[in-house]
Amino acid sequence: MRALLADALRTVRPPRADRHGPLPPLMLLLTVATGLVDAVSYLGLGHVFVANMTGNVVFLGFALAGASGLSVPASLVSLAAFLTGALTGGRLGTRLAAHRGRLLARAAAVQAVLTAAATATAAVSGAGATASGGAGYALIVLLGLGMGLQNAVARRLGVPDLTTTVLTLTLTGLAADSAPAGGGAPRPGRRILSALAMMLGGVAGGVLVLHGLLVAALGLASALLLATAVTAHRVSDPDAPWAPPVA
Repeated sequence: MRALLADALRTVRPPRADRHGPLPPLMLLLTVATGLVDAVSYLGLGHVFVANMTGNVVFLGFALAGASGLSVPASLVSLAAFLTGALTGGRLGTRLAAHRGRLLARAAAVQAVLTAAATATAAVSGAGATASGGAGYALIVLLGLGMGLQNAVARRLGVPDLTTTVLTLTLTGLAADSAPAGGGAPRPGRRILSALAMMLGGVAGGVLVLHGLLVAALGLASALLLATAVTAHRVSDPDAPWAPPVA
Protein backbone atom coordinates (compact mmCIF):
# COMPACT_ATOMS: atom_id res chain seq x y z
CA MET A 1 0.00 0.00 0.00
CA ARG A 2 2.84 2.38 0.82
CA ALA A 3 4.43 1.77 -2.59
CA LEU A 4 1.10 2.33 -4.30
CA LEU A 5 0.53 5.66 -2.54
CA ALA A 6 4.10 6.78 -3.18
CA ASP A 7 3.74 6.01 -6.88
CA ALA A 8 0.42 7.86 -7.04
CA LEU A 9 2.03 10.89 -5.41
CA ARG A 10 4.92 10.79 -7.88
CA THR A 11 2.38 10.76 -10.71
CA VAL A 12 0.47 13.77 -9.40
CA ARG A 13 3.59 15.65 -8.26
CA PRO A 14 6.54 14.31 -10.24
CA PRO A 15 10.00 14.85 -8.74
CA ARG A 16 12.17 17.37 -10.54
CA ALA A 17 14.40 14.66 -12.00
CA ASP A 18 11.51 12.60 -13.38
CA ARG A 19 12.12 11.57 -17.00
CA HIS A 20 8.64 12.72 -18.02
CA GLY A 21 8.63 15.96 -16.03
CA PRO A 22 5.15 17.48 -15.64
CA LEU A 23 3.58 15.32 -18.35
CA PRO A 24 1.93 12.67 -16.08
CA PRO A 25 -0.44 15.02 -14.18
CA LEU A 26 -1.30 16.86 -17.40
CA MET A 27 -2.17 13.58 -19.08
CA LEU A 28 -4.41 12.69 -16.16
CA LEU A 29 -6.37 15.87 -16.96
CA LEU A 30 -6.70 14.67 -20.54
CA THR A 31 -7.97 11.33 -19.24
CA VAL A 32 -10.70 13.07 -17.22
CA ALA A 33 -11.65 15.02 -20.35
CA THR A 34 -11.92 11.74 -22.26
CA GLY A 35 -14.39 10.40 -19.72
CA LEU A 36 -16.48 13.55 -20.07
CA VAL A 37 -16.48 13.44 -23.86
CA ASP A 38 -17.33 9.75 -24.10
CA ALA A 39 -20.19 10.27 -21.62
CA VAL A 40 -21.55 12.95 -23.95
CA SER A 41 -21.11 10.82 -27.07
CA TYR A 42 -22.57 7.61 -25.66
CA LEU A 43 -25.42 9.09 -23.64
CA GLY A 44 -26.21 12.12 -25.76
CA LEU A 45 -25.32 11.29 -29.36
CA GLY A 46 -27.01 7.97 -29.95
CA HIS A 47 -24.80 5.32 -28.35
CA VAL A 48 -21.61 6.04 -30.25
CA PHE A 49 -18.08 6.51 -28.92
CA VAL A 50 -15.74 9.22 -30.18
CA ALA A 51 -12.70 8.26 -28.09
CA ASN A 52 -13.00 4.52 -27.48
CA MET A 53 -12.67 3.13 -30.98
CA THR A 54 -12.71 -0.48 -29.79
CA GLY A 55 -16.20 0.06 -28.47
CA ASN A 56 -17.17 2.06 -31.53
CA VAL A 57 -16.10 -0.67 -33.94
CA VAL A 58 -18.02 -3.25 -31.89
CA PHE A 59 -21.09 -0.96 -31.96
CA LEU A 60 -20.71 -0.71 -35.72
CA GLY A 61 -20.80 -4.50 -35.92
CA PHE A 62 -23.89 -4.61 -33.72
CA ALA A 63 -25.58 -1.96 -35.86
CA LEU A 64 -24.77 -3.87 -39.06
CA ALA A 65 -26.29 -6.95 -37.44
CA GLY A 66 -29.52 -5.01 -36.94
CA ALA A 67 -29.34 -4.15 -33.24
CA SER A 68 -31.75 -1.38 -32.27
CA GLY A 69 -30.60 1.92 -30.81
CA LEU A 70 -27.34 1.95 -32.77
CA SER A 71 -26.49 3.79 -35.98
CA VAL A 72 -24.21 2.62 -38.78
CA PRO A 73 -23.76 6.17 -40.17
CA ALA A 74 -22.94 7.61 -36.72
CA SER A 75 -20.34 4.92 -36.05
CA LEU A 76 -18.77 5.38 -39.47
CA VAL A 77 -18.66 9.17 -39.12
CA SER A 78 -17.07 8.82 -35.68
CA LEU A 79 -14.48 6.39 -37.00
CA ALA A 80 -13.64 8.62 -39.97
CA ALA A 81 -13.33 11.71 -37.77
CA PHE A 82 -11.13 9.89 -35.28
CA LEU A 83 -8.80 8.64 -38.00
CA THR A 84 -8.57 12.11 -39.51
CA GLY A 85 -7.73 13.54 -36.10
CA ALA A 86 -5.13 10.82 -35.54
CA LEU A 87 -3.56 11.63 -38.91
CA THR A 88 -3.37 15.29 -37.92
CA GLY A 89 -1.89 14.34 -34.56
CA GLY A 90 0.71 12.20 -36.27
CA ARG A 91 1.77 15.08 -38.52
CA LEU A 92 1.88 17.44 -35.55
CA GLY A 93 3.95 14.92 -33.62
CA THR A 94 6.45 14.75 -36.45
CA ARG A 95 6.79 18.53 -36.62
CA LEU A 96 7.20 18.99 -32.85
CA ALA A 97 8.95 15.72 -32.05
CA ALA A 98 11.94 17.45 -30.43
CA HIS A 99 9.93 18.94 -27.53
CA ARG A 100 7.17 16.91 -25.93
CA GLY A 101 5.90 19.83 -23.86
CA ARG A 102 5.34 22.01 -26.90
CA LEU A 103 3.70 19.10 -28.67
CA LEU A 104 1.25 18.61 -25.81
CA ALA A 105 0.57 22.35 -25.54
CA ARG A 106 -0.18 22.69 -29.26
CA ALA A 107 -2.32 19.56 -29.44
CA ALA A 108 -4.34 20.39 -26.33
CA ALA A 109 -4.94 23.92 -27.64
CA VAL A 110 -6.27 22.58 -30.95
CA GLN A 111 -8.43 20.05 -29.14
CA ALA A 112 -9.74 22.76 -26.80
CA VAL A 113 -10.83 24.79 -29.83
CA LEU A 114 -12.58 21.77 -31.36
CA THR A 115 -14.35 20.96 -28.10
CA ALA A 116 -15.31 24.60 -27.60
CA ALA A 117 -16.79 24.56 -31.12
CA ALA A 118 -18.74 21.45 -30.15
CA THR A 119 -19.95 23.23 -27.01
CA ALA A 120 -21.12 26.21 -29.06
CA THR A 121 -22.84 23.92 -31.57
CA ALA A 122 -24.69 22.11 -28.80
CA ALA A 123 -25.72 25.40 -27.20
CA VAL A 124 -27.00 26.90 -30.45
CA SER A 125 -28.94 23.73 -31.26
CA GLY A 126 -30.59 23.80 -27.85
CA ALA A 127 -29.26 20.38 -26.86
CA GLY A 128 -30.26 19.30 -23.38
CA ALA A 129 -29.60 15.63 -22.73
CA THR A 130 -29.30 14.63 -26.40
CA ALA A 131 -28.36 16.08 -29.76
CA SER A 132 -29.59 14.59 -33.02
CA GLY A 133 -29.74 15.30 -36.72
CA GLY A 134 -27.19 17.68 -38.19
CA ALA A 135 -26.15 19.01 -34.78
CA GLY A 136 -25.51 15.50 -33.51
CA TYR A 137 -23.32 14.63 -36.46
CA ALA A 138 -21.44 17.93 -36.13
CA LEU A 139 -20.67 17.07 -32.51
CA ILE A 140 -19.49 13.59 -33.48
CA VAL A 141 -17.14 15.06 -36.09
CA LEU A 142 -15.70 17.78 -33.84
CA LEU A 143 -15.24 15.49 -30.84
CA GLY A 144 -13.94 12.60 -32.94
CA LEU A 145 -11.33 14.85 -34.53
CA GLY A 146 -10.18 16.01 -31.11
CA MET A 147 -9.99 12.54 -29.64
CA GLY A 148 -8.09 11.14 -32.61
CA LEU A 149 -5.62 13.99 -32.25
CA GLN A 150 -5.29 13.39 -28.51
CA ASN A 151 -4.73 9.66 -28.94
CA ALA A 152 -2.01 10.12 -31.56
CA VAL A 153 -0.19 12.73 -29.48
CA ALA A 154 -0.40 10.67 -26.28
CA ARG A 155 1.16 7.80 -28.21
CA ARG A 156 3.98 10.07 -29.35
CA LEU A 157 4.57 11.44 -25.83
CA GLY A 158 5.27 7.91 -24.63
CA VAL A 159 4.42 8.25 -20.94
CA PRO A 160 3.88 4.70 -19.62
CA ASP A 161 0.33 3.76 -18.57
CA LEU A 162 -1.12 7.16 -19.53
CA THR A 163 -2.65 6.69 -22.96
CA THR A 164 -5.53 9.05 -21.94
CA THR A 165 -8.18 7.31 -24.08
CA VAL A 166 -8.00 3.54 -23.47
CA LEU A 167 -7.53 1.51 -20.31
CA THR A 168 -7.42 -2.10 -21.47
CA LEU A 169 -3.63 -2.46 -21.48
CA THR A 170 -3.30 -0.35 -18.32
CA LEU A 171 -5.69 -2.58 -16.38
CA THR A 172 -4.13 -5.71 -17.86
CA GLY A 173 -0.72 -4.54 -16.65
CA LEU A 174 -2.10 -3.77 -13.20
CA ALA A 175 -3.18 -7.40 -12.81
CA ALA A 176 -0.61 -9.25 -14.94
CA ASP A 177 2.39 -7.41 -13.45
CA SER A 178 1.17 -7.61 -9.86
CA ALA A 179 2.97 -9.41 -7.06
CA PRO A 180 0.40 -12.28 -6.95
CA ALA A 181 1.13 -12.85 -10.65
CA GLY A 182 4.85 -12.96 -9.92
CA GLY A 183 5.60 -9.54 -11.38
CA GLY A 184 7.34 -6.48 -10.04
CA ALA A 185 4.13 -4.40 -9.87
CA PRO A 186 5.54 -1.32 -11.62
CA ARG A 187 3.62 1.98 -11.41
CA PRO A 188 0.55 0.65 -9.54
CA GLY A 189 -0.45 4.11 -8.34
CA ARG A 190 -0.24 5.61 -11.82
CA ARG A 191 -2.30 2.80 -13.31
CA ILE A 192 -5.01 3.14 -10.71
CA LEU A 193 -5.04 6.93 -11.05
CA SER A 194 -5.48 6.56 -14.81
CA ALA A 195 -8.54 4.37 -14.31
CA LEU A 196 -9.95 6.67 -11.62
CA ALA A 197 -9.44 9.73 -13.82
CA MET A 198 -11.41 8.13 -16.65
CA MET A 199 -14.13 7.08 -14.21
CA LEU A 200 -14.26 10.57 -12.70
CA GLY A 201 -14.80 12.08 -16.13
CA GLY A 202 -17.44 9.47 -16.92
CA VAL A 203 -19.31 10.08 -13.66
CA ALA A 204 -19.20 13.86 -14.04
CA GLY A 205 -20.23 13.68 -17.69
CA GLY A 206 -22.94 11.14 -16.97
CA VAL A 207 -24.47 13.21 -14.18
CA LEU A 208 -24.47 16.36 -16.31
CA VAL A 209 -25.89 14.72 -19.45
CA LEU A 210 -28.56 12.77 -17.57
CA HIS A 211 -29.67 16.04 -15.96
CA GLY A 212 -30.02 17.76 -19.33
CA LEU A 213 -26.69 19.60 -19.12
CA LEU A 214 -24.87 18.23 -22.16
CA VAL A 215 -23.53 21.71 -22.95
CA ALA A 216 -22.08 22.01 -19.45
CA ALA A 217 -20.32 18.65 -19.82
CA LEU A 218 -18.69 19.79 -23.04
CA GLY A 219 -17.82 23.13 -21.47
CA LEU A 220 -16.08 21.38 -18.59
CA ALA A 221 -14.10 19.22 -21.03
CA SER A 222 -13.10 22.37 -22.93
CA ALA A 223 -11.90 23.99 -19.71
CA LEU A 224 -9.76 20.97 -18.80
CA LEU A 225 -8.20 20.93 -22.26
CA LEU A 226 -7.49 24.65 -22.14
CA ALA A 227 -5.92 24.29 -18.69
CA THR A 228 -3.73 21.49 -20.03
CA ALA A 229 -2.64 23.58 -23.01
CA VAL A 230 -1.83 26.66 -20.94
CA THR A 231 0.06 24.71 -18.28
CA ALA A 232 2.04 22.71 -20.83
CA HIS A 233 3.00 25.93 -22.59
CA ARG A 234 4.13 27.58 -19.36
CA VAL A 235 6.35 24.70 -18.23
CA SER A 236 7.89 24.02 -21.65
CA ASP A 237 11.30 25.61 -21.26
CA PRO A 238 13.44 25.16 -24.38
CA ASP A 239 16.08 23.21 -22.45
CA ALA A 240 13.75 21.19 -20.19
CA PRO A 241 15.50 17.84 -19.53
CA TRP A 242 12.22 15.91 -19.91
CA ALA A 243 11.30 17.48 -23.26
CA PRO A 244 13.19 15.22 -25.72
CA PRO A 245 11.30 12.19 -27.02
CA VAL A 246 11.61 8.87 -25.26
CA ALA A 247 14.23 6.67 -26.91
